[in-house]
Formats: sequence, C-alpha cells, structure tokens
Amino acid sequence: MTRTVLKIEKVKKHFGDNKVIDGVSLEIEKGEVFGIIGSSGSGKTTFLKTMIGFLHYDAGDIFFNTSDSDIPSFTKLSDVNKIKKLFGFAAQHPSFYEKLTVEENLDYFGALYDLGKEARITNISTLLELVDLSHASKILAKNLSGGMQRRLDIACSLIHNPDILILDEPTSDLDLVLSKQIWDLIRKINKKGTTIIVASHDLSEVETVCSRIGILINGKLQRVGTLDSLKNMVTKGQEIHLETYPGDYDNITKNLNDPLILRIENTGNSLIIHTQKPDKILSKILQQVNKNNESLLDLKISKLSLKDVFTKLTKK
Repeated sequence: MTRTVLKIEKVKKHFGDNKVIDGVSLEIEKGEVFGIIGSSGSGKTTFLKTMIGFLHYDAGDIFFNTSDSDIPSFTKLSDVNKIKKLFGFAAQHPSFYEKLTVEENLDYFGALYDLGKEARITNISTLLELVDLSHASKILAKNLSGGMQRRLDIACSLIHNPDILILDEPTSDLDLVLSKQIWDLIRKINKKGTTIIVASHDLSEVETVCSRIGILINGKLQRVGTLDSLKNMVTKGQEIHLETYPGDYDNITKNLNDPLILRIENTGNSLIIHTQKPDKILSKILQQVNKNNESLLDLKISKLSLKDVFTKLTKK
C-alpha cells in the first residue's frame, strides 16, 4: 500500500509579475524516486526550494506526512521545527566547506541537526561507505575530484537520516562516467528506503531511475506519471520511421490502409507511422515502397524515449 509523504496543493510562487510556480499540485509517495524535468527557466529549482521552505510560497499549501502508519498525519510546511529533519537537500552548487575534510564536513552538518557525538560517528561511518568516500575521509574537500565532491555534498544532506532527499541537477558539469556513478548512488540511497525527488536535465537517466516523472512547463506541472503513461499521452504505439528516395510519401501512404495503423505523419523528409504492431504492417509498408519505385534510405522501429515525449509535449 502506497503512503503519501508529501502533499503539495495549488502552490504559487511569484517574483514580482513573474509567475515562476503557478498553481502546482503534487503528491509524493514513500520510497519512490520522483523526477522533475523541464527546460531551463521552467521553475525547477524554485519549485524545489519552495517545496522545503527555503522560499516562501505566495499561495497554496504544502504538507508533510509525519506518521509511520497507514493513517496520514499531515503537518504544514510552516511548522519548520517539526519538518526540518524530514528532508535533506543537495543544491546544484555544493554546500560543503572546502577547507574542512570530508569527515569534518559530515560532523559539522550532523551537529547542525543536533545529532549527538555517537550518532554522528555512526552516521559518518555509514555514509562514507555508502558514497564510497571512506578512503578520502581525511582529505580536504577542495582537493576532491568533481565526482567525489558531488558525493560528499549528497552525504552531507543525508547525515541526519532524512525521510526525503531532494536533489537539484546532481550530475550537472559531470562527464558521462561520473554522472553514471551519481545515478548509481541515487539508486543505492533509494534502495535503503529514502524517498528521492530529483530535478535533472539528464533525461536518459531520469527515465531509467525514476518511478514517476513530472514535466514542468512555464511554472505549471503539465504532466505527471510513469514513463509508460507519459508515452501513452503522446502515442499509443511504437513508431516506424521511413525515409525513401525520391520521397513521394503521399503516393506511399495513399494505399496504406490498415486498422493497425494508428496515425501517419508526413514530415516532408520522412514518414512516421504509429502502430502497436509494427511487425504486422512492416511488410505492407515495404510493398508500397517497391510499388512506387522508391529507394529505401532508412528504416527503424523505435519506442519513444523520455526525450521524445518531452519534445512532443513541449511543442504542444
């Protein structure tokens, strides 16, 4: 049975006349990895900061579920003392202190959350192993590599064992290898039971790691769902991409009538044929290509990626 740990109701955040967050409603379930995607300037960072009280919202309400039972007990975000220990936040830019060692940073942030010395020692040991920094515990933070610094920043946000971890662009400015390490770390953290909310431009990883995804466009959460449900909002099937020469696509499609074909798009340069059964109609498509004396240049069958879904929805 799923349990809502965070409830956001019609939240708005304005900067002057600029509506950065415009009536967003959302529920986050315990143990999920929820991804937030959107173009630059869509309001992702503002949304995250508003979500945890770093920024005050202008309208709406935010509630945290402070109950471990199936019966929710929601506390308003305004009750900071009760909810501040429920979440950890790793911003896009690191928050640790460069002139402290890895261990000293973790100890300092643990003290900020009023953890006793023994609790800090235990948590530091656990986190160093989790983020693979045990060997670097005595190294100054400024001397760490970019990937190690990112892992340290995430560890600092976990020192108090939060229920919810919020990550803002955790792989920005990292190469592909380091990015993969961070996403692997996110999986490890989630497997331990931590609910994670992550805003990222890395759509290929978001679609494999996140259980649900929200698409933020112009301050509004336009779509929320699993990857499959988001795909179904755009198309009900797979796509056959066909490119021929000389490319008289009207003639090819004129006699291409089949109930298995959901939709045909003529882009001018290619045909995109939407169908749930590409294997059933592929031979018919090739027959029409041969009948019209067209030369086949390219043919591929593809399932939509999150990038495809995002592109199509933002165009709409």
